[in-house]
Amino acid sequence: MVEPETENHAIRFGLLLSGQHLIGADVTTHLDEHLEQTRLAGEQGFAGVFYSEHFLTPTLVRPHQMVFLARVAAEAGKMQVGTALTLLPLKNPVELADMAATLDHITHGRFILGLGLGYREIEYKAFGLTRAMAPAIFDERLAVLKRLWSEEEITYQGHGFTLEKATCTLRPVQRPHPPIWIGANTEGAIRRAAMHGDAWLINPHARLDVLTEQIRIYHETRVAHGLPRPENFPLVREVFVAETRTRAEALAYPALEQKYRTYVEAGQHRAMPPTDPLDVPLPQLIQRRFIIGTPDDVIRDLETCIEQLGVNYIIVRMQWPGMAHRATARAIKLMGKYVIPSF
Repeated sequence: MVEPETENHAIRFGLLLSGQHLIGADVTTHLDEHLEQTRLAGEQGFAGVFYSEHFLTPTLVRPHQMVFLARVAAEAGKMQVGTALTLLPLKNPVELADMAATLDHITHGRFILGLGLGYREIEYKAFGLTRAMAPAIFDERLAVLKRLWSEEEITYQGHGFTLEKATCTLRPVQRPHPPIWIGANTEGAIRRAAMHGDAWLINPHARLDVLTEQIRIYHETRVAHGLPRPENFPLVREVFVAETRTRAEALAYPALEQKYRTYVEAGQHRAMPPTDPLDVPLPQLIQRRFIIGTPDDVIRDLETCIEQLGVNYIIVRMQWPGMAHRATARAIKLMGKYVIPSF
C-alpha cells in the first residue's frame, strides 16, 4: 500500500452507521460504539454520517432514527448528518417537518433528508397502510412537507391528516429546505426521484451493471422535465477494507450473508428489478455488488463505480449485525489513511 501524497479529493465519502444488532445485544454499548465510529469518521476525512430506518424487525434491534441522529449530531463536528432513508409513507408530514427542521438547526444547516418508499408489509400494516397505497401517499406527503416549509398557511385534506390554515413556524436553516435525497430501486421510483428529489440516493443492493441502465433512466427523466444535473449524486455501497483481501472477506462475508438473508426474509428482493435478484447464493450475490478487500482493491472498485455511474458522494456501510466494532473501527481508519485521499 502506497502512502497518499495529498489529502485533497473531489469525491466525498459518508459513513452509514449500521445501528442494527442481534436480539439480546447490549444496545447501550453498541450506541456508544456508533458514536465512536462517528468521531473516527470525522477524524478520517468523511464528509457525512447517515443512518437508516425500520420498525418491527423480529431478528434485529435498532434505535429510533431521528432520536439517535440527534445524539450522533453532537459527535459529527462539521460532517453532514442525514437519513438514509426515512420511510416517508409512515410519517405524518407535520411531525416530519418539525423533526427535520430541528435536526437542521442542531447541525447548523448540515442535515440531509433522505426519503424512501419502504417495502415491508409489516410496517405498512402497523401504520395503517398497504403497499399499493404507498407511492401515492409518498408523493402527497412530500408535496405537503415542502409546502409546510415554504408557505405561510396551508389548508389540505390528506390521507390520515387534516390541515386547516396550518402554519409551520419552525423553518430549516437551509432554504427552502434541507437537501431531499430519494431512494429508489425500480424504474417508476427512479423517475419519481428524478422529478421530485434534489438527488437520487442509489441503494447498496443493486449490481453495478443494473445501476448503469438505471442511471440512464434517471438522467433522461431529469432532462425531459427541464431539470439540471443534481449537485450531489450519492451512492450507497457495502464496503469493507482490511490489510489483506483474505482477512477482509473473512470478516465481512459471514455478516453480509446473514444481512442479505434477512433482507430476503423481509421481502427486499421483491422491491428489486427481476434482473437483479437478491435471493441467490453468496458467490453470486457478491458479484458487482459488494466492495471488499485491501485498500488497493477498494480504490479500484470505487473508481469503477465513479467512472460508470458518475457519482460524487459515496456512502459506505462497513458494519453488519454480528460484526465486532473493533473491526469496523480499523476499516474506517484504513479508509481514511489510504482510500479517501486517493480521490
